[in-house]
Amino acid sequence: MSTATDGGFEDPPAEVLAEAAAAFGLLATPARLHIVWALSQGESDVTGLADRVGGTLPSVSQHLTKLKLAGLVRSRREGRRQVYLVDDPDVVTVVRLMVGQLAERAGHTPARPARLRGLGA
Repeated sequence: MSTATDGGFEDPPAEVLAEAAAAFGLLATPARLHIVWALSQGESDVTGLADRVGGTLPSVSQHLTKLKLAGLVRSRREGRRQVYLVDDPDVVTVVRLMVGQLAERAGHTPARPARLRGLGA
């Protein structure tokens, strides 16, 4: 049962909150957040991601498996390589906004490969 707050928004159902919390939980580790940040800028294979995020191949592969099972990333075969990409554009938006805002507050400017539509970023 949802109730309206003073702002006129209704509280989401418990299932939706649980799903959102699970997605945020998956992104709560710096390594997985870095992987999603990197994939938000373009597709990559495990080797490229490991080089970029500074992780080992097995570690990055395990993170990708968890992200894939949660539906946040997907993969496709390209010859002998498995290429990964973000499967949910809304996740890209959230990650870019959060990381971008925190980086700006800290005096850093993260690379922004593409403007976010409708958000004025």
